[in-house]
Amino acid sequence: MEFIIPQQSLLRTKRLSEMFRKYVIPLLAIFGVIMGIKTVLSGNTTPPPGQPVVEPPLVNYERFVAGSGIVEASSENIAIASQLPGIVTQIHVQLGQQVKAGDALFSIDSRETKARIEISKASLEVAKSELTNSREQYALYTSVNDKRAVSADLLTQKKNTLLIGQEQVKLADANLKSSEVELDRLTTRSPIDAQILQMKLRVGEFAPANIVTNPLMVLGITSPLHVRVDVDENDAWRVKAGALGKAFFRGNASISVPLEFVRFEPYVIPKRSLTGESSERVDTRVLQVLYKFDKKELPVFVGQLMDIFIESQQ
Repeated sequence: MEFIIPQQSLLRTKRLSEMFRKYVIPLLAIFGVIMGIKTVLSGNTTPPPGQPVVEPPLVNYERFVAGSGIVEASSENIAIASQLPGIVTQIHVQLGQQVKAGDALFSIDSRETKARIEISKASLEVAKSELTNSREQYALYTSVNDKRAVSADLLTQKKNTLLIGQEQVKLADANLKSSEVELDRLTTRSPIDAQILQMKLRVGEFAPANIVTNPLMVLGITSPLHVRVDVDENDAWRVKAGALGKAFFRGNASISVPLEFVRFEPYVIPKRSLTGESSERVDTRVLQVLYKFDKKELPVFVGQLMDIFIESQQ
C-alpha cells in the first residue's frame, strides 16, 4: 500500500525551509556576533578591588621593619622531662598553675626504691652492730697488760676486722643515701618560679627519661611575656638595639601593645616557612629580635603569632 503526499504539503514544507534559511539563520548569526562582542568588552573591564577580610595594621612610624613574632615565656619555654623512667603515679599540679622553685610536679612509681631503702637501713644497722662488736674486742685485747698473753698476729687480725667493719658501715650508709637520692629523683620538681603552660602527662602513663618530641610538661615565666620576632636578613641592618616596636593581634588590628627591646639573638638562623608540604624550602635567613610586654596590656597566650612593626631610622 503506497502513501501519496499531497502536493500542498510539499509546497508548505519547501516554503518553511526557505524562510528558515533566509531569516532564522542570519538572525542567529547576528545574535552570536553581538554576544561575542559583549563578552570581549566585559572581559576588558577592570574588576573592582576586593575588600580585605581584616583591615591591615596601621603604625605611626615613618619608617619601619615588619616581621612575624611568636609569644613565649620570658624565661623561654622550659621543657620538663623525667629524671628516671617509670609509671606516673601522681601529678601534683594543674594546667595554668603558678609554682615555686622546688615544688613537686609529678612522681614516678617508687615502691621498688622504698623497699631498697628499707634493706639499706637494715644492712646499715647490721654493719654498725658488727663494728661495735669488733671495736669492743679490739679494745679488750689491747688492754691486756702482759703483752706475752696476746700474739701480735691476733692483734693485727682484730685491728683489720675493726677497719673492715668501719668500711662496711660507710658502704651501707652510702647505699642508703644513694637509694634516698633515687627516691627524691622519682619526683620531678620545678626548677624556677613559673606557670604550667602545657601538660602531656597522665597518671598511669609511662614517662621516659630521654628526649621526646612532645615534652611531658612545659613551664615558663609569663610576667612579663616575650615576643620573638623574625626579621628578614635583608632588613636586619635596619634594626638597631633599643628600637621601639609595636605588636598587633592577628585577626584584629585594633588590638595592639607597645614593645620594649630586650636583646638580639646573635646567631642568624634559617627561616622556616611552614606550608604543609612534604618538603619545606628555606631560601633566606632571619635575625631574631626579642621584645617584651606586660601580659596585662594584651590578652595573648604563649605560642600565639603576632604582627610586629619595628621603628627604623633608614
